[in-house]
Amino acid sequence: MRSTQLQRGEALRVIQDVLAYFDETTEGYVRRRHRELQGQGLVNAEIFEQIAAELRYRAVAPPELSLRQLRRIVYG
Repeated sequence: MRSTQLQRGEALRVIQDVLAYFDETTEGYVRRRHRELQGQGLVNAEIFEQIAAELRYRAVAPPELSLRQLRRIVYG
């Protein structure tokens, strides 16, 4: 709060969001992004390509996953 103009409640929400971001597993991220991208009208071929590209830029990047591995995370 001292270094920003956020009120106490706002600062707590920001901290919780950041902690949740770093706590999200690769599997959770893949499933969440799949739902979000589907909601935007993208088809699976586009979705899995985009997720594969995004995973490289995560704060702690997982080992590279194939498109097949990404599909198995979402659909089992």
